[in-house]
Amino acid sequence: MKTEKKAPLNIAMLGHKTVPAMDSSRGGIEVVVEELAPRLVEMGCEVTCYNRTGCDNGGLTKYKGVKLKPVPTFKRKGLAAMTSSFFATVKATFGHYDVIHFHAEGPCFWMWIPAIFCKKRCVVATIHGIDHRREKWHAGLGSHYIKIGEKMAVKHASEIIVLSKGVQEYFWKTYKRKTVFIPNGVSRPQSRDAKEITEKFGLKKGDYILFLGRIVPEKGLRYLVEAYGGLKTDKKLVIAGGSSDTDEFTVELKKMAGENVIFTGFVAGRLREELYSNAYVYVLPSDLEGMPLSLLEAMSYGNCCVTSDIEECAEVVEDKAIVFQKSDVGDLMEKLQGLCDDDAATRMVLLILFVRSIAGMR
Repeated sequence: MKTEKKAPLNIAMLGHKTVPAMDSSRGGIEVVVEELAPRLVEMGCEVTCYNRTGCDNGGLTKYKGVKLKPVPTFKRKGLAAMTSSFFATVKATFGHYDVIHFHAEGPCFWMWIPAIFCKKRCVVATIHGIDHRREKWHAGLGSHYIKIGEKMAVKHASEIIVLSKGVQEYFWKTYKRKTVFIPNGVSRPQSRDAKEITEKFGLKKGDYILFLGRIVPEKGLRYLVEAYGGLKTDKKLVIAGGSSDTDEFTVELKKMAGENVIFTGFVAGRLREELYSNAYVYVLPSDLEGMPLSLLEAMSYGNCCVTSDIEECAEVVEDKAIVFQKSDVGDLMEKLQGLCDDDAATRMVLLILFVRSIAGMR
């Protein structure tokens, strides 16, 4: 007796900028979608990602089996995310999909459309962070738009995925809405010797403190630049990453920074791997996170990490990193000075963290 073969699950994804992201548009959401979508294809699903026009993905129409479709995008600040997610939602709603997967709170503003026109389909939201708390959306229409998106997800999503226990608790306390906790992960990295970073920036192994991530205010970069300015060290500070509608903030940081602070701009590929592989210390001084992929990546390279004590970072590092009090420049400076003063102490920190991680695996 022959069994009927099930048709593959057909999934649409929207809310990201582009896949694969090859420029400074690449953030945590893009990394997650870029990793998740091909894996679903490998499992037998059909996946379509709706990309913004104007973001560099190499002109691809397919990526590792994932179909890539551009949607109209108004390229004015504050409108790109809103318009691209609207057109993506409309296309996904009237396409032949079993699942429509929204990424981030803002795009969920349009979740009422599939809720009305395709009630039998599964609509999923992944909340990458409480976005209306971010500085660039702190006031004005952007913040209201994102808050409404959050409420639309609560009302219409079949399931809501969150990346941290803190965000899970927020949704329960605020809306009494149950969510599914699925934390981010990273693949095992390949360590690289310092070659390109030496040629481009004059950097060598162990002679710089590294921040790698988006150049946005909520990452706490003002604290880092100010704390570094008070250090007695010959180690450089490297701030690697592109801006995200925050060019003015980048200009502000560069005015604050001294001559030993290097801004690399957006980095990818071997250059990114070399920066992680050869850093003396990695620092993430954030005020706000969803679940920081950059911190996971830095730990995967065996770096000594210093991070703020916010819940989302503390969840990631547990007792395997050095933490300082959020937004406290003095505390951050003290922790960094202690590490810069004594290479042996830093190696001992790494050894202790390694032993703790091995113990935690048993």
